[in-house]
Amino acid sequence: MLKLKLNSDILECGTDEAGRGCLAGPVTAAAIILPDDFSNPILNDSKQLSETKRARLKPLLEDCSLSYGVAHVFMEEIDEINILNASILAMQKAIKQLQLQPEHIIVDGNRFKAYHNIPHTCVIKGDAKYLNIAAASVLAKTYRDAYMEKIHLEYPMYNWKKNKGYPTAEHREAIRKYGITKYHRKSFRLLPEQLALDLK
Repeated sequence: MLKLKLNSDILECGTDEAGRGCLAGPVTAAAIILPDDFSNPILNDSKQLSETKRARLKPLLEDCSLSYGVAHVFMEEIDEINILNASILAMQKAIKQLQLQPEHIIVDGNRFKAYHNIPHTCVIKGDAKYLNIAAASVLAKTYRDAYMEKIHLEYPMYNWKKNKGYPTAEHREAIRKYGITKYHRKSFRLLPEQLALDLK
């Protein structure tokens, strides 16, 4: 059973990102502060939930939270500062949107950079251990998926509505066939094969 938060006696936000391993689209992060009496029987790491359950949870989390924020960091900046720094930046941008300043930040994963001297703790697989990180993971995932479904209308041949920009065989085949778009991350290895000289 997931715990609500790491520090029970202070105002704590959970933060997480979605889309770190994608070939296209932004990396999206959310931060959320949940009330001390919060509980939900289905909330879990967003990767363990169906799309239907995530969609059901999104308005519930937004309505019952003390505060939440969601932020995208887009492809150009990912290519410029790398995906790790972009993920951390997205989380910090989401935290900045909070209307209440947290006294502690709990982060999914093992890397973060200090934000405004607020103490933080990194927790590997934190989205499966703490409700405030799980809630952030659901918001990050649902907002990013909505963005990918929107740009799918512009480039339907990549089927981002389904693969959300992840490196599926279908997505990579579309890149091979149609090339890349303004939404692709040019610093990523978009196709598995390396360039090679034909010396025959």
